[in-house]
Amino acid sequence: MSTKWRRNKKNQKGSSFRNLDENKDRDNLRIPHLNTFNTAKITYSSNYRSSQFYNKRKWKSPSPLIDIFQEKDWITLIIEIAGFNKETFKIHVKDQKLTLSAKGNNQRYYKSLNLPKVVIPNEISTKYNNGVLQIKLRKAKEVKS
Repeated sequence: MSTKWRRNKKNQKGSSFRNLDENKDRDNLRIPHLNTFNTAKITYSSNYRSSQFYNKRKWKSPSPLIDIFQEKDWITLIIEIAGFNKETFKIHVKDQKLTLSAKGNNQRYYKSLNLPKVVIPNEISTKYNNGVLQIKLRKAKEVKS
């Protein structure tokens, strides 16, 4: 015959469930020290990065896209640059080099480009609308020797 094990006061001595309100058992209760537990240090692979890594990185705005188109007599540059006023742009052109700089509230932009052909610096037209800057430069006539 098998007997069922029953939880009664006699079998409760060895169990881990104790009534802490009883003053007589409180002195006999032993709590193991935290250092006695076997704890394993968890290491993560390099695919996972801690949140501290992302806190150190600063957000950088993407660099503006620049397209250069050549026509028969013109070179057209289209630059997607948002966050600046039309008055803050400074454009300097000399021979085959164009320098563009702009200052905004909390940002600055500077870019120097080599143009495909020599241009006339005095003949320039610009348009700025919805964050897109369009610069048209007239090509210089080539002198054949």
